[in-house]
Amino acid sequence: MAAKIKKGDKVVILAGRDKGKTGEVMKVIPAEDRMIVAGVNVVKRHTRATQADPGGIKEKEATIHKSNVALADPKTGEPTRVGFKTLDDGRKVRFAKSSGEVIDV
Repeated sequence: MAAKIKKGDKVVILAGRDKGKTGEVMKVIPAEDRMIVAGVNVVKRHTRATQADPGGIKEKEATIHKSNVALADPKTGEPTRVGFKTLDDGRKVRFAKSSGEVIDV
């Protein structure tokens, strides 16, 4: 099955401490049904110093489950579901169910 949310998509967070925030998908992990979204679910990581890195407390994005994320409608920016349709030229594209706007072009 084709992926409904891909790297580079703008998404809205539906649940958790970052509910309502929007961000861009940086990485998708399909085997775990999780993804990393820029600026969302930021955690502090205590890292040991190495020759290349001074160490300390670093902030990084943790993964978020795909059920807590919805694609942002290209027209309104509101969360929307994703559908698939075939265009006249034979291409299969994703579209926003709420507005009908095509996502892949």
